[in-house]
Amino acid sequence: MNIIGEHTDYNEGFVLPAAIDRHIAVALRLRRDARIALRSDRYEANVEFETTPTRRQGNWADYLIGIAREIDQRYDRGPGFDAFVASDIPVGSGLSSSGALDVAGAVAMLAARGIEMPALETAQLCQAAENGFVGAHIGIMDPFTALKARGGNAILLDCRSMQDEQIPLPDGRYAWVLADSRVRHELALTAYNERRRECEAAAAALGLRSLRDATEADLPRIANPVERRRAQHVVTENSRVLQAADALRRRSPRGLGPLLYASHESLRLDFAVSCRELDCLVELAAGMPQVVGARMMGGGFGGCVLVLVEAGAIDDVEQHLADGYADEFHKSPEFYRVRSVDGVMPERTT
Repeated sequence: MNIIGEHTDYNEGFVLPAAIDRHIAVALRLRRDARIALRSDRYEANVEFETTPTRRQGNWADYLIGIAREIDQRYDRGPGFDAFVASDIPVGSGLSSSGALDVAGAVAMLAARGIEMPALETAQLCQAAENGFVGAHIGIMDPFTALKARGGNAILLDCRSMQDEQIPLPDGRYAWVLADSRVRHELALTAYNERRRECEAAAAALGLRSLRDATEADLPRIANPVERRRAQHVVTENSRVLQAADALRRRSPRGLGPLLYASHESLRLDFAVSCRELDCLVELAAGMPQVVGARMMGGGFGGCVLVLVEAGAIDDVEQHLADGYADEFHKSPEFYRVRSVDGVMPERTT
């Protein structure tokens, strides 16, 4: 879950994510031939190739194939493999299920081939696979978090320097609830890539390498109004991430509330990646005094709302959100009560 810092990682900005207790596991065995056979507990159809494909298939197998291709490019071409994937991570909910699959696949393939790779380099490999083969121009946040997270903490990550700091999360008096809108936007990937291009255009208009170097005083110099709004979000969101980290360092979780709500408004208005279902859940959450703060989470256009709530009020908050959401949309959201955990946990047997 990303506490705050949305669409800032690919702008070389700041993010504040944590790993949660939803997992993906990849069991992998090298073959003596070049054949690749993939199985998943999520999909009935098996995926098999005589050799590593050069074009994406448009399904979940692309993530593992992309990882295999990246490893082959960095080292000698490896043999084929059999892999089975099991997961309890909701897909399309803004919970980085693809990033988790990338990391689990990379760790399994590297271990099977006896290759040792530092966490940052592994994260960069996963990012390259999604950027180059899958076609999703993601930043570094998702794979880095899956690799380096520590339970009870979020990671304050500077996506330019790649310096990271473990930031303590609120204690047991507070809880995290993810309210899944159950909206899956078919155009989310296209829109995500479009937002990235708009951010790059805004930085170019200012003569900057990235929006990380922009300030609010620079924004009027961006002539294109859409690009100006995208930059407005990135600049203000970077500031909110640093403020949120400071509030957590001071053990002041209620200081997160205004920042979470402001982040949602910025994503809704300036970055234009929210939707009515997400807005409704945030509005309902904001109406309850037991809720510290809430915002949409992930790339946008559906998925989950992150809610920080007083631990003793979880049942009441979930009921309030479910009733209000059903009144407007005639369906119920899904709720995931989550806690922060360590990142990747590789196991190897012979």
